[in-house]
Amino acid sequence: MKQKILVTGGAGYIGSHTILELLGAGQEVMAVDNLANSHREAINRVSKLSNSPLKFTVGDIRNTQFLDDVFSQFAPDVVIHFAGRKSVKESFEKPLEYYDSNVSGSRSLLQAMSSANCHKIIFSSSAAVYGAPVYLPLDESHPTNPLNPYGRTKLMVEQIITDWCASDSDRSAISLRYFNPIGAHTSGLIGEAPNGKPNNLMPHIAQVAIGMAPFLRVFGDDHDTRDGTGERDYIHVVDLARAHALSLEHLASVIGHEIINAGTGTGVTVLELVSAFEHASGKKIPKSIVDKRVGDTASSYADASRARELLGWEPEFDLEAMCRDAWVWQDGNKFGYG
Repeated sequence: MKQKILVTGGAGYIGSHTILELLGAGQEVMAVDNLANSHREAINRVSKLSNSPLKFTVGDIRNTQFLDDVFSQFAPDVVIHFAGRKSVKESFEKPLEYYDSNVSGSRSLLQAMSSANCHKIIFSSSAAVYGAPVYLPLDESHPTNPLNPYGRTKLMVEQIITDWCASDSDRSAISLRYFNPIGAHTSGLIGEAPNGKPNNLMPHIAQVAIGMAPFLRVFGDDHDTRDGTGERDYIHVVDLARAHALSLEHLASVIGHEIINAGTGTGVTVLELVSAFEHASGKKIPKSIVDKRVGDTASSYADASRARELLGWEPEFDLEAMCRDAWVWQDGNKFGYG
């Protein structure tokens, strides 16, 4: 069924890939973004790839007048909410900015939705809400005890959405708890392009591969894992984008607020990821082992069975494809969208 979808943070890494999936499925999309950590060129390239009309406007979701104007002009049926800050490291340095952007921004968005009688939302959450694993794999019933301000903002927004849905029986929501998105669109035209120094592992690896950084810092080699380096659940960004498109279909039958993990269920260590990237790119990645960071856990990977059962979703891309597509993107876009 064709719907009108408002995508916040639509010019970002995951937002741009999701919009491409939505347009490919025949949905009508409007994207909003304040471009604080994203690029207008991503929107241009999505339009080129999809050969579909795409409305886009620059603005901040904390600006209530801006949001009211957007809802008045576009009248969306559903909101997919990506907008927000996403660096664990930065959240320790600038916690108030994270609470303002992620929590206050989401509250502002839900208020605008209420005023416009828009009752459905898909929220970009994070596995960071779980904190240190009590058991593995992490399922949606696992206790939530985030270890950083970023994770706490995501959990707070989930709780706000739960209360928002409970206050009106017409409202429904899905929160997708992402694990570690990597890779890029197979065209090599859109991918991860952080402003400034990257905070995630894959962009660091890719920048070393093209000579923009001398070596990769590996935080600890004495974790309780196969090779001593941290183990995480990596998911191809296109698979994650597909999960949003399938969530849109499932949302029609949801009552209240549903939580769904978005991961592959397979753990990959830092050294395994580096080795796979070296094989995909043909580049050697120099490494330096440094001390573990405070709060780093040895392993984190998903139980993704709920996504399979409720969404009919199965990841299509393996680790080799994730690394290959990340390399094609980085090799062809040395300076990102710049």
